[in-house]
Amino acid sequence: MRQKTQLLHAIAGRNRGLLANEAEKVSLLSAIAQLESENPTPNPIERSNLLGGNWRLLYTTSKDLLGFDRFPILQPGQIYQCIRPEETKVYNLAEIVGIPFLEGMVSVVAEFTPASEKRVNVKFQRSIVGLQRMLGYQTPNAYIEEIEQGKTFPPFDFPINNSDPNAWLEITYLDEDLRISRGNRGSVFVLSKS
Repeated sequence: MRQKTQLLHAIAGRNRGLLANEAEKVSLLSAIAQLESENPTPNPIERSNLLGGNWRLLYTTSKDLLGFDRFPILQPGQIYQCIRPEETKVYNLAEIVGIPFLEGMVSVVAEFTPASEKRVNVKFQRSIVGLQRMLGYQTPNAYIEEIEQGKTFPPFDFPINNSDPNAWLEITYLDEDLRISRGNRGSVFVLSKS
């Protein structure tokens, strides 16, 4: 698919959007919208075989995710959104790198409920922040398995009690290895299945 190849080429080297200038951002949003208009999966919520899995962030307009770069010695590593349709769970995992042996992890656990054939309502439930070594983080799957088994990760493992009741995520493009989503705050996310 030509549009998909062009989009992937355009976002390459943009460090998930951190290195995109304003003109590039406008161009990228146009390319994203064009690919969304060719979505091969009109009912993505019903396609758990495609939707489920670990998705690595390629590009976003989310100021929250791009804000990890504000700290001079810390840089965002890989950022994942891991969807478990059977459990109706979403795990957002952000690896933080920069200082050897002090690599960090910021993770959020959320539950989702389908709201339409493309949209899910999201309720954030738990946040875990810490050093990867202290958390025992090796891979997204192993980490999520520990969370699902009920493990707690002191000192910063806490419930999210005031979750935005209007939080949602809409899947606007989905194929075997690429997903585009839009969130209730106007953010766009382009992810590849890892």
